[in-house]
Amino acid sequence: MSLDPPAHVREGYLLLTTAARLVQRRLDDALAPLGLTRAGVIALRTLAPHPMNQEQLAAVIHVQSQTLGRVLARLDRRGLITRKRDPDDRRQFQVEITDAGESVLLAARRAESAAIPADFGQWDTLRDQLSQFVKYFQDTRQAPGSTPS
Repeated sequence: MSLDPPAHVREGYLLLTTAARLVQRRLDDALAPLGLTRAGVIALRTLAPHPMNQEQLAAVIHVQSQTLGRVLARLDRRGLITRKRDPDDRRQFQVEITDAGESVLLAARRAESAAIPADFGQWDTLRDQLSQFVKYFQDTRQAPGSTPS
């Protein structure tokens, strides 16, 4: 029994990771002049519709609360968010985007749009395929090595 994945599987995930690194590098370069990271933009974007506590935010964006805490501390120092103790649960912080955060988020959206070409003709197909791929890996009932239901 071979431990190597089939060539088409290996080529697929290597292409996926290469594509992800290329996009991440472009986004990092576009956000750097704004003093932002991708993690900071994700947090701001998630908070824009409404405030939430740090645990909720961490769950929504699929990161550990500790990791998110460092991102939020940087955003807080810049005045892009506020963090206040939840009066009902003093262990929790209520996190809210500020007007300055809304402004920098708009600038980040513009920078991202300029960095990623909209004229790539396969965005819809790529989005649909990646959505299926992500769903497959997020399916907690899916055991490694089994076939999807």
